[in-house]
Amino acid sequence: MNKKIYFDNAATTKTDEKVLMEMNRVALENYGNASSLHSMGQQALEEMEKARETIGKLLGAKAKEIYFTSGGSESDNFALKGIMNSKNKLITTKIEHPAVLRTAEYLKEKGKNVLFNSVDEKGIIKLDELEKNLDKTDLVSVMHANNEIGSIQPLKEIAELKEKKDFLFHSDMVQTAGKIKINLNKMNLDLASFSGHKFYGPKGTGILYIREGVDLIPLIHGGGQERKKRSGTENIPGIAGIAKALELAEKSREEEMNKQEKMRDKLIKSLSEINKSKLNGHEKLRLANNVNFSFFGVEGESLITLLDFEGIQVSTGSACSSKNLKISHVLEAIGLSHVWAHGSLRISLGKNNSVKEVDFAIKKIPEIVEGLRKISPVKF
Repeated sequence: MNKKIYFDNAATTKTDEKVLMEMNRVALENYGNASSLHSMGQQALEEMEKARETIGKLLGAKAKEIYFTSGGSESDNFALKGIMNSKNKLITTKIEHPAVLRTAEYLKEKGKNVLFNSVDEKGIIKLDELEKNLDKTDLVSVMHANNEIGSIQPLKEIAELKEKKDFLFHSDMVQTAGKIKINLNKMNLDLASFSGHKFYGPKGTGILYIREGVDLIPLIHGGGQERKKRSGTENIPGIAGIAKALELAEKSREEEMNKQEKMRDKLIKSLSEINKSKLNGHEKLRLANNVNFSFFGVEGESLITLLDFEGIQVSTGSACSSKNLKISHVLEAIGLSHVWAHGSLRISLGKNNSVKEVDFAIKKIPEIVEGLRKISPVKF
């Protein structure tokens, strides 16, 4: 194929043209500072509150429970540090996004009691281990779905544990907004993080849901914007953009996920036929757009580079560095050996992908895997 095939939608998505048009309109028409008392400032404020209302309705939350941030990483940091600043015990999992994992490690270094819950070989949290360690827990943070292997966590079952033990519940929902129906109130969550660029919105935009009554210490101090919880002049075009993106994603969600799931299953079926290949993550409880495979004896970075030469943009879960060849913490947590983990490949589909593109990838991947194995030092 002559054009680039973008199969890395879990990393970021192409901003929707309708989102860009909305952002452009707001930037040109309502460019005032939302903290200003004059009419231009009030128009900007009105634009922001309209976006807040839209997002609240789409996520099953009150508008006043929606707080705007610069992205998923800030939202995760805000949630964990904002709660744990005055608390002691946090439980999270070994496969969280680095925004949660590194923050948890930071809190542990500061003297907090932090436990990293295990997951099974499919990447699903071990609930018995969680329940056993819940005594005196202040905050539990478990992602909705994993960004590498796509496994969807049992948030409902975790939330039900709040009836037995008193703790706050946070979820990084960066990978699921626009893909899975979310109703924050019904899910009994206290905090949830979102990122606009994962659902065809602008980069540098995010949301933190804070359930009414939950008190957080601010991460950023200053002029007291966002009801004194997150200071800094609001990015009104970005806020309008993330609201428009979520609105569009929700409107087409069912149809789009059905389409992507069919392409996903076609990829899984075909890649499973490659000798010494392994699907990473849960077979059924996984995101409709996620395919993650390991190929024994193949070096992941070489696989990604050669696919790139063919115009196919994908990623690897191996995250190797030239210094220490450290494998992905997610693949390590699900029990993959180094030789399997280093040969990993993630394909994350999006709304702009087609069956024709999937068929081209199905043709090229086995050819490249076979070629790399011929020069691999690993014996079969």
